Parts: sequence; C-alpha cells; structure tokens
Amino acid sequence: MSATVFSEILAGLYDNKVVPYLGPGVLFDAKNKLTGESMPADSNSLILAMNDGRPMAPKLMYEFPRAAMNLELKRGRNFLGQFLTKLYGETQWTRAAVHDWLAEWKPAYVVDINRDTQLQDTYADEEHTLIVGMARISASHFRFKIYHFDGGGYFEIPQEQIDHRFPILFKPMGTPKPEANFVASDADYVDYITELMGGFAIPDFLKEYRKGKQYLLIGMPLNRDSERMVMSDIVSGAAEKKGWVLNKNPTDKEVRFCKKIGLEIVDADVEDLLAAVGFVVEQKKSA
Repeated sequence: MSATVFSEILAGLYDNKVVPYLGPGVLFDAKNKLTGESMPADSNSLILAMNDGRPMAPKLMYEFPRAAMNLELKRGRNFLGQFLTKLYGETQWTRAAVHDWLAEWKPAYVVDINRDTQLQDTYADEEHTLIVGMARISASHFRFKIYHFDGGGYFEIPQEQIDHRFPILFKPMGTPKPEANFVASDADYVDYITELMGGFAIPDFLKEYRKGKQYLLIGMPLNRDSERMVMSDIVSGAAEKKGWVLNKNPTDKEVRFCKKIGLEIVDADVEDLLAAVGFVVEQKKSA
C-alpha cells in the first residue's frame, strides 16, 4: 500500500467520509477462549462448523449459503438459527484487533456482514442505532429491524424515531443480539437481495445518509455472487469512486468486478492495515 493511498484512506475514515465495510477477514485473530480455535467466519470455516467439522460435497462447499440451504432442507430452518446463535451468541471469543482499532475512534457508520457481536460490543459503552437484516418474513415488506441502544440495552424503534446524533451499525446478515435474526441460506439471500434491490432492506434515512460516501472493504472477498450483490446494493449512492478493497491476491473475476463498479484494489491485507495504524496482531492473538 502506498503511503499516499493509505493517508487518503485514513483521513477519509477518521473524517467519516469513508465507511468501514467489514468482511470475515477482520475476525482472523478472534479465538475461542476455551479451545484457542479460530472463530468460524469465512464461508469454508462456517460450513465445517455447521457440519460438525466434516466437509460437504464439493458443490456445497462452494459457498456457505448453498451449504446452509442443503442443511435447512434436511433439518429445518430453525437448525440454522440455533447453530448461528450458539456460535456467535453463546461461545466466548477473544477480541479481534480490528474491533479494538474501531473502538479507539468509533466510526459514525459501519457496515458489518459478519454475524458475530464484536462490533456491537465495541459500542457497548455508548448510545447507537443498530440495523439488523432479516429474510423471509410475511408480516412486512421490510427486511430489517431498527434498534436503539440507550447504554443499558436495546429496544426496537420505528424509522421515524431514529436519533441522527448516534453512530449507525448496519449488520445486513444478522446477529444473535438483541434477538436472533440471520440471513444465511440461499433462500434467505434470494429474498433479502430481492428486497434490497427493491429498496425495502435499507431504511430511508440510511439511503440519504450514505449518499456520496466512499467505502473501505476490510477482510472482504468479492469472489462470490451473493456477497457482491449485497455489497453493490448497500453502497448504492456512493461517490463515483466507491472506495477501496484490501486484497493482496485478487482473482481475475474480482479485478474485473472492482473495475466495473469503481473500487480500487489495494495491495494490502487486514494485518497490513493494523500494522499501519499501530496494532501488533501477535499481542491481540495472545490477549
């Protein structure tokens, strides 16, 4: 990463003009406090965790939503919710260094496609707005719930009661807290992306707030259609140059996609970013 590009990105982040967009790579150093095992976050590790450590058929190992759909059909939709709630809501994990960095400056708006609670924990000492993605609900066209955290707990609020003074945490793929809701299987993604494209998966106030923003995709692979489609709609309304993605080894498909939508690929990864802002990852691993 050149010093000039890095300075531009950091200046934009700390000015709240560049939005952190967190992918599974930001959790690379989060460990199970009892076993020391890494937190399952990327597609492959999630599939293995969901299937008791056993690989599934190659066509199912391609992407987590596909594997999740297979097990949903066999074991029911509740199985997925229970698995993700236990994994991210009940298991104790060490803090990821990226979240410690975010806690130092508390961005005004963060998008986090992971389903864990570390971003929420980062803001646990101050009021904030939480937007949680949902799928396949019949009671409403909307595919989100909005919560206000008042310093003691979360309570659901309508769009009209949003207080714009507080940070916005957007977790489109869900979270176990304050209540478990997840977008996980193929059927979930189809429903969520359909409503996202139709404008029903993002609150109106956020559609306005995000106009002209740029994004830094951190630990965010763009080699699968579902993640690309979700990201493309979430950053709709961004500046002409949408921002940057940290990726040391992009595939040809990722290079073409980034060029098409206006993302600059930066030859760096999550650890490079942490080193540049002064975090020593080894210390976080053993914390």
